[in-house]
Amino acid sequence: MEKLWVVRSNGGEFIEEFLSDSIVAINMDVKCNLANKSLSEIRNILCKLFPTKEKSIPNWAGILNNFVNNIKIGDSVITYDPSSRLYYIGNVKSDYYYTEEKGDCIHVRNVEWNKNGLSRDLLKNETKNSLGATLTVFQLKKDQEKEIFELLNPEKVNSEKTIDIKEENNKNAEILIENAKESLKDAIQSLDANDMEELFKEILNAMGYIAQRSKIGSDRSIDVFASKDGLGLEEPRIYVEVKYRKGKMGSQDLRTFIGGRKESDKCLYISTGGFTKEARYEAERAKVHLKLIDIDDLAGIITRHYDSFTAEGKTLLPLKKVYLPIG
Repeated sequence: MEKLWVVRSNGGEFIEEFLSDSIVAINMDVKCNLANKSLSEIRNILCKLFPTKEKSIPNWAGILNNFVNNIKIGDSVITYDPSSRLYYIGNVKSDYYYTEEKGDCIHVRNVEWNKNGLSRDLLKNETKNSLGATLTVFQLKKDQEKEIFELLNPEKVNSEKTIDIKEENNKNAEILIENAKESLKDAIQSLDANDMEELFKEILNAMGYIAQRSKIGSDRSIDVFASKDGLGLEEPRIYVEVKYRKGKMGSQDLRTFIGGRKESDKCLYISTGGFTKEARYEAERAKVHLKLIDIDDLAGIITRHYDSFTAEGKTLLPLKKVYLPIG
């Protein structure tokens, strides 16, 4: 019977390789072929490779055994792109194999992906929290599998979903932190385009700059401008474009944004839908200082500077600080 396996893409680092190469992989630093190895044999290999990590080995062995032996051809896999907040679901087309031709993705299976992606906003909170578990490879509960498979059929999707952000009391601190970050991204995504511009103005002010939003009717390729003196007479002069959308921004969008900017200008391009590989390459070779910020980056920036938000900023995005015990 078909199963749905969660395979985490190392924080989204390998999502483009997964989709473009039609694979799913795990990048654990175990450089040997595990084909036809049993759970006990995998455990013995790990003990030899990592003699000082005996407490972690049972967990690592279970992850590798799931990927090598328990996933079957015909099963489905789901992985997450945090920058676009989309889950991608695919069908497993091959047995496990080992290769050193795909960089860090050395333990691999071939997958036929549904490249449309499934928005995180459509999922129930319980499913979101389960998908945020820290394990690299694991199965979801049957009711959560059913929810995801039903959502893949567009006729069954209710387009008017509401976002319910709730507190979770979870013993596993890592899971709690991960879920909190994803809940923060849910809250950011629930803002409209106008609020997003206001939010980034608030961030820059919290960082010590004086930021202003562009007036309606002015050059709308610049949404927020900031400088130390608020007039642009002192460097750095920061030009910000905020794109609130689900699709990834391409290289042409960046070229339009930085056209006419001086080399001394600092440019920030925020896209809640993330960026294409071509756009990131364009940013790397741009002659001006250009920083790309996706929703994952944005959540981290907000977390670092939220204490310095004004009362209006905290009303725009109300958050609560949570303390966790060490150890």
